[in-house]
Amino acid sequence: MKIHRLLVEQVIYALEEIFEHGQYADKVIERVMKANRKWGARDRKFFAETVYEIVRWKRLLIEITGEEDWWRVFGVYFLRKGEEQLPNWEEFHGLSLPRIQEREKKITNPAILQSMPDWMYERGLKEIGPEFDQVAKALNRPAEVFLRVNTLRIQPDELIKKLAEEDIQAEKVSPDLPVALRLKERKNVFVTDAFKKGFFEVQDAASQMVAALLDVEPGHRVVDACAGAGGKSLHIAALLKNKGKIISLDIHEWKLKELKERARRNGVDVIETRVIDSNKVIKRMEESADRVLLDVPCSGMGVLRRNPDSKWKLSNDEITRLQQLQYEILTGYSQMTKKGGRLVYATCSLLPSENEQQVAKFIAEHGDKWSLVKELHLRPDREGFDGFYAALLQRH
Repeated sequence: MKIHRLLVEQVIYALEEIFEHGQYADKVIERVMKANRKWGARDRKFFAETVYEIVRWKRLLIEITGEEDWWRVFGVYFLRKGEEQLPNWEEFHGLSLPRIQEREKKITNPAILQSMPDWMYERGLKEIGPEFDQVAKALNRPAEVFLRVNTLRIQPDELIKKLAEEDIQAEKVSPDLPVALRLKERKNVFVTDAFKKGFFEVQDAASQMVAALLDVEPGHRVVDACAGAGGKSLHIAALLKNKGKIISLDIHEWKLKELKERARRNGVDVIETRVIDSNKVIKRMEESADRVLLDVPCSGMGVLRRNPDSKWKLSNDEITRLQQLQYEILTGYSQMTKKGGRLVYATCSLLPSENEQQVAKFIAEHGDKWSLVKELHLRPDREGFDGFYAALLQRH
């Protein structure tokens, strides 16, 4: 494949922004794409994939390269990918596949081979056990694209046909996931007519299983307490058949604004957004909800394949801070559930210390009022979806 210098320069610029200026990979990629509107589909795909894959494999690539020089790192990545030769640019002088393979053979540290910080690999082994190596491998494979069909507007079979008309091939996932579709090939679905008409949202299959666990019925009053931009709120609205009430809470007003936009596109009018600007917001809603969803802030270790740059931003101290916050949210926000109501505690983490251990502690302290109904553990190496945990709790 012939590559243009300008394209590689933009890849190098993006890597510098991510690693030297602490920017988020998806935001940098979006910004560079906007600044290069003349790029064709092939260039855009090459740019985005190359940046993500180098971010994903950064530690291994630097170890093979022997230095943190992004041009050399790019060269090593390019040759390892199976490309026959690099352009004859001075930045790449001396790089050859046999030499790269020779250096790679000498690496034995599994954390380097899986391109993870040592502390993260060690923590994974400690909490999950020897099978963490399989999990780490799965977290390094690019994630597939899943859609959630918005059944307020369209049914799955009809959407498959509509997408095919726009040259996008999608298929059903499984009977357990009735409104999930998988793309056969990664494509930009946001430019489709079907997306603009609110026929679907992009949402991983694991994430779709969380809202379903709430077991909502039309007419229910539901609180989505850490709603963010509202992917799960919108799913709940479809499960409610747009009848009832959803109160979507978040500490960030800009995320809730995005949710309002999405709700309009989805034809959803049962969502009310509220910013959590003090504890009073939660207190006023004590024992008012039939269902409460707590999709709490977490390490994101189950979604590293989607957000590979978070591997390099996370730390043990940050996980400790998040664990404290998770437990505060679980104990404080659970009070919004009516007696006889249900609550789902969820994370996109694989770590028991953020998941079942938090729930076990909560039940140990509040077992007179709460019981555990069931738990969901999803792992990328098993189901092929994102890593997710969810616990369904019943209030007495």
